[in-house]
Amino acid sequence: MKSGKEIFINVSAGSTRIAITDNGVLAELFIEQPDHQRMVGNIYKGKVQNVIPGMQAAFVDIGYSINAFLPFSEIGNIEKNLSFSIDDDEKEDEKKPSNTKINNPGGDLKVNDEILVQVIKEPFMGKGPRVTTDISIPGNMMVLVPKANYIGISRKISDKYEKRRLRKVVKNFKPDDFGLIVRTVAQGKDQKLLEADYNRLWEIWEQTNSTVMQKTAPVLAYQDFATSDRVIRDLFTSEIDRLVIDNKSLYRRVSSYIKETNPSQNNKIEFVRKKGSIFDQYKIEDQIDKSLRRKVWLKSGAYLIIEHTEAMVVVDVNSGRFIGKKNHEENFHCFMRRHLKYSNVVPLMYNIAPLRSCETGYFLRLIRLIIIYLFIKLT
Repeated sequence: MKSGKEIFINVSAGSTRIAITDNGVLAELFIEQPDHQRMVGNIYKGKVQNVIPGMQAAFVDIGYSINAFLPFSEIGNIEKNLSFSIDDDEKEDEKKPSNTKINNPGGDLKVNDEILVQVIKEPFMGKGPRVTTDISIPGNMMVLVPKANYIGISRKISDKYEKRRLRKVVKNFKPDDFGLIVRTVAQGKDQKLLEADYNRLWEIWEQTNSTVMQKTAPVLAYQDFATSDRVIRDLFTSEIDRLVIDNKSLYRRVSSYIKETNPSQNNKIEFVRKKGSIFDQYKIEDQIDKSLRRKVWLKSGAYLIIEHTEAMVVVDVNSGRFIGKKNHEENFHCFMRRHLKYSNVVPLMYNIAPLRSCETGYFLRLIRLIIIYLFIKLT
């Protein structure tokens, strides 16, 4: 049964753009530009520059122009990852990896210490990248976790017998003192494919560890995949009906990678080369333009104004052409219920509903908000 989800990759001289659509509606957009090197996923051997107990954080030189920010909560805290289970019969939030939490994170850190960190958030507006000491290297079917010792299975795999089978297979090649997390895409795969994916990860780790041992900080020890490759690795799952690429070289590379890692998906890859952009052909370009406008119109006639500042994102909800059919106060409650999930009992304990109800997927903007309400006297 088809899900309606498709991936389109458009390659031009200035950028590579990846769009994920759901029944023709733009759901996610990734843009890779030659002059901007993505840092998330990269592993660095860094040198501690400052340890500030009052901030519960340290600052680490990783060779970037601004020191990386290392919160103490990101030191030896694998328990924060709830996306996998370590017991085939466990219930949600029942069990987690044991003995992974450090009681006094940051207590042993000293200035000039050399430590291994991984970037989890890009630098933004004069702030350095955010890093963690919980290193992991993702593959197509599993994730290798150094300095851990468990087998985790994706919670999205619900069949306990399949979990047991996967755990038994992984035990055959898992090294001591390393964790392995089996991803959802591994469901139904045999040992040959799983072990091949592990061998690729182990080779990456050996190269990374060799760099760490031979070079002094700060140094880049491992560089994660480019955006297009990362999307293929992480998002080209069985739920995707079709992958369309308009660049022959990228098509060959992706096809070769999929044949090696997930052969059953290879028949979903298409090369399309026509005049103009495939984003225009499949009406994606117009959706991108609408999605990133400052002023966003809703179906009802109301509209949003979205302003992105350094400290916050401000979303102003306006009634616009929405006039209602009742008196002023009833129209207000109707408007709030329709656009902000307003309730007389609990005033807005939901996410920003208008961003979800918009026709062309305005959740393309990654927005984390503090919601501030202005209550207007209606009588």
